[in-house]
Amino acid sequence: MIKLIEKIEGEAKLNFNFKDNKIDFVDIEFMSTRNIENILRGKNAFDALVINPRVCGICGHAHLIATVQALEDCYDNLELSNKAKIIRELTLNFELIQNHFKWYYLTMLPLFGHKQQVLKATFPSQLMGKAIALFGGQYPHTSYAIVGGVVCEITEIDIIKLQHYIAQTIKFVEDNLVKTDSENFLTCKDADVLLDYEGDLPDILRQIKKEELLEYGKSYDRFISFGENSYFKKGKSLKTKVSHNISVEHVKESEMPSSFAKNVSFKDKYYEVGPLARAMVNKTPLIADAHKKYGDSIFSRILARVCEISQLLEHSKKLIKDLDLSEESYIEPSIDISQLNSSGYSAVEAARGTLIHKVEIENGIIKNYEIITPTQWNLSGGTKDKLGVSQKAMIGLSDIKTAELVFKSFDVCSVCTTH
Repeated sequence: MIKLIEKIEGEAKLNFNFKDNKIDFVDIEFMSTRNIENILRGKNAFDALVINPRVCGICGHAHLIATVQALEDCYDNLELSNKAKIIRELTLNFELIQNHFKWYYLTMLPLFGHKQQVLKATFPSQLMGKAIALFGGQYPHTSYAIVGGVVCEITEIDIIKLQHYIAQTIKFVEDNLVKTDSENFLTCKDADVLLDYEGDLPDILRQIKKEELLEYGKSYDRFISFGENSYFKKGKSLKTKVSHNISVEHVKESEMPSSFAKNVSFKDKYYEVGPLARAMVNKTPLIADAHKKYGDSIFSRILARVCEISQLLEHSKKLIKDLDLSEESYIEPSIDISQLNSSGYSAVEAARGTLIHKVEIENGIIKNYEIITPTQWNLSGGTKDKLGVSQKAMIGLSDIKTAELVFKSFDVCSVCTTH
């Protein structure tokens, strides 16, 4: 049975095979591609800063940050001010936050039978878009981050506006998502305690328990995160055992015969990426407790993504305090891009998980460019003998509607996957 899945920033085709009224295998097919990697070949290296944010309309900023970091990795001894680093991290935080709101209110709530809450999705997302635009001039598809820093010169007035946007977003969380003080939410270490609160998140968590969905969505219980900044850590988690000694050299892509997307594995194994993976690597107490009780189920996956909203809002407040406006926003590289013959790599944590960019440059011209997106990790299409993460999570389910719920719990992005 074939099911066309929409509302995933594009669409995908799932071909379900049933055995004894249970899903026995799911073939995942992404049907189109824009060949961004091929478009980049032969272009000036700086063109990637304008082209790559257009990979996606909802997480394009992560592509900008990944692009500029990959290009900067091509230089030796490149200087970057702490101010530029903080501004980049702030804007990336805001993109993750706005994405999580949209995913929860526009995608997940309707799948649980609730009314689609468009205004609840757009109000906080709009605030975060405005916050990004303070630095980038617009959102989406900003190109304000360039090799050597950022092009914005923000003022104290901008900081006041930014703090106002963050305060409004926190208030929205407290009034709607989890109706309690944010500090209570952030310091909570028991997932079941959340069930006693009111709010849009506890409502869904209670529904998952009531409808006995706690075993749904479980996969390999393997997590990985390559992006690293002042909040996220690099590492992998096997159940609860965390290791921070991982190398991108072990990340491999392989062709999928029935899809334009490529599989991604680490040491020949499939790993889950995204908020749940980040929380497991960071050992976030609340998510660790949910995982201990309910494993890598939809309960833990949904909780981790929504919890990350409050975590990043709080962390952004701390970053703003560390921002020194007197520092340089941009430090010109000592070598012109046209003189570069080098290669670079970057990994950032996008909304859906680890995003990797690799670039090869000859005389400032792009010779080769590779993009590995989060959805490639989560939706790799394996075989019956070696299932991908999302494939395994859907095996054994009895109906397609529930399978779609599990599938979308990974926050799928079709256009990023095939780019």
